[in-house]
Amino acid sequence: MNSHKGSFGTLAVLGGDTGTVGAVLLAARAALCLGAGRVQVGFVSGPPLAYDPSAPELMLRAADGALAMRPEAIAVGPGLGQRPPGRAALQASLASPGQLVIDADALNQLAAEPSLRQALAQRGMPAVLTPHPLEAARLLGCGAADVQSDRIDAACRLASADRAIVVLKGAGSVIAAPDGRWWINASGGPALATAGTGDVLTGMIGALLAQGMAPLEASLAAVWLHGAAADRWTAQQGGSTGMAATELIAPARALANELIAQTD
Repeated sequence: MNSHKGSFGTLAVLGGDTGTVGAVLLAARAALCLGAGRVQVGFVSGPPLAYDPSAPELMLRAADGALAMRPEAIAVGPGLGQRPPGRAALQASLASPGQLVIDADALNQLAAEPSLRQALAQRGMPAVLTPHPLEAARLLGCGAADVQSDRIDAACRLASADRAIVVLKGAGSVIAAPDGRWWINASGGPALATAGTGDVLTGMIGALLAQGMAPLEASLAAVWLHGAAADRWTAQQGGSTGMAATELIAPARALANELIAQTD
């Protein structure tokens, strides 16, 4: 893992509609601790907080204000919702020249709106999509059981169709590239089956993209770190029950620094 010294970059994290503010804050906090130089949190419902007391370093804005800062990378989707402001944020993200990771409600909007899907495929660089099986099924026009019956095939078909890096989440997350290559991640376990862990992963991928990593490498590194952080927490606690998504962030940061120290 490269430390990207001197190139920490700005990440915009867009989402947080009314009632789902926690999702976008989880992603943003994870990004901050994985090395993003600045994290702009863009709320589609307008900033509901003056600042984040758990991470006052985060800059809280409306979604369009965060994008106006011309970030090197964008993470869109955590708590985005299905209302028009969320669609506008996704549309603006797809038109941005920066690196892009798309998650959660943004994936559902892609599945429902062909013009957004076309804009994704026409981007000059591959975005990163991070669907769980049901989101992948909506994008592929099939059932979740079909996705689960052949996860590798589903991830590869989606990567090819959208010219994207696909992280199909679940036990043994599958990472697929548009050229047909694929990997199965071996880290992680039952502790990750809790709300918010996917938002943390989105923030981690976004942080690595902001630091200059290519989409495929950022996805592979973040998915492994995400699972390894859960493994470390499980070992420390003596079991996998009760891990909160926020508890992934500190061990992920520690593991990232250990890897950087080994390569410096």
